[in-house]
Amino acid sequence: MRIIAGIAKGMTLAAPRGDARPTSDRVREAVFSSLGERVVGATVLDLFAGSGALGLEAASRGASAVTFVENARASLDAMERNLESFRRNRGVSCEFRVVRGEVFAQLEKLAPVSLVFADPPYGPTAQRLLDDARLARVLMPDGLLVLESAKRDALAPGEAWSVKREAIYGDTRVSFFARVTVAG
Repeated sequence: MRIIAGIAKGMTLAAPRGDARPTSDRVREAVFSSLGERVVGATVLDLFAGSGALGLEAASRGASAVTFVENARASLDAMERNLESFRRNRGVSCEFRVVRGEVFAQLEKLAPVSLVFADPPYGPTAQRLLDDARLARVLMPDGLLVLESAKRDALAPGEAWSVKREAIYGDTRVSFFARVTVAG
């Protein structure tokens, strides 16, 4: 794994040991191509952060702040190594925050952001995340949620989300959601 573009382009990323399923370079490249300039100056939340690859890619492309939320010790170790390497790059002005803990327990404690990346374990966790009203409150009204899930897992956005785009890459589904704002 490596950073694909931006100030840290080409930086090798450490991967966590064990059962982690890091987002592939191909999928990250497609996601960030879709996001384009939306990343520049963004405040980012990387849920189920693993190695931190999605948040670090955002930082490399000009995000102003990234918060990583992760619970697994092996992932946190890999993320810390990656953050140390990333901070050594000249010109890095992104602020980083690592929140150690289970994602669902942390949602109500997080400040609103403009961009959320979520790469939960494949299975029912992606739908559970979409169904959690606290996630919608963490995203600014004009923000975007980028959610990875298994291709076979159909997601029901419910009333809180509208699907902006969806793409399949091998066994991975990437869905882009916007918050539904109720006029009032």
